[in-house]
Amino acid sequence: MTKVIVTGAGGFLGRHCLPLLQASFDEVHAVSSKEIQATDSHVHWHAVDLLDPKQTRDLLADIRATHLLHLAWYTVPGKYWTATENLEWLRASLSLLRVFAERGGQRVVGVGTCAEYDWQDGFCSESTTALAPATLYGACKHALQLVTAAYARQTGLSAAWGRLFFPYGPYERPERFIPSVICSLLANEPARMSHGNQRRDFVFVEDAAAALVSLLQSNVSGPVNIASGEAVTLREIAYKIGELLDRSELIKPGTIEAMPNDPPLVSADVKRLREEVGWRPRFDLNEGLMRTVEWWQSSRIKASGRAK
Repeated sequence: MTKVIVTGAGGFLGRHCLPLLQASFDEVHAVSSKEIQATDSHVHWHAVDLLDPKQTRDLLADIRATHLLHLAWYTVPGKYWTATENLEWLRASLSLLRVFAERGGQRVVGVGTCAEYDWQDGFCSESTTALAPATLYGACKHALQLVTAAYARQTGLSAAWGRLFFPYGPYERPERFIPSVICSLLANEPARMSHGNQRRDFVFVEDAAAALVSLLQSNVSGPVNIASGEAVTLREIAYKIGELLDRSELIKPGTIEAMPNDPPLVSADVKRLREEVGWRPRFDLNEGLMRTVEWWQSSRIKASGRAK
């Protein structure tokens, strides 16, 4: 019997992984730091603080999972790049990895970040791009990847590492770029942004979830970029949203300063993902943005109804 544990299951990416995991595993155990009202009897929810080693040990001893998809981390927008919580999550993740293996775990996929790469290269390849994280967040993620790989070689654990680029879609935090543009336009307010010429590799969240689940089911080892493989400018994305909402006149590029040393290009080589994992995206940028806009419109209507 296959049993999978997914940490961070109530988060932006985790909630999109759950239906895919249900279709692929005999038992799905979803871990969240908060109590969540289960809406699907086929998912077993566990309210566990993974920063507490005892709670982690008790959870894994009880479930004895065969597979682990580790998404949980500290991700508060504007803070996570430099937060000391990254150190706590590195420690907790190493403990989780060790106990998972000791309790009979067979396959683990950790979720990293494109911030592990040296962004000066622009085009990021698992095999050729230098790994030079510029932030504590990127450094802690990369440290976890290195230890995971070494531990897997030593113990025979099957392990892969999904380097996530720029996911977007339903349930993303409103402070992030795409939701911030959508929310501004829905409020009939200017969407202020930098020059917008930065090119980024965005991937629709349902595609990112499907790629990670495919990686978990495969026997591919080591780092694998999780991305669309196509970079677009922030300006292009903003104007696509403007067209969808018929409010392009509210897009205001150049009205705020760009971040210092903001790289002009961050894009992924997705050859491993496509050729070795065998994954292809379902959604292009237009459809992904349309679904995202529709979700925010629906959420706004629901919030308005609750306010009444």
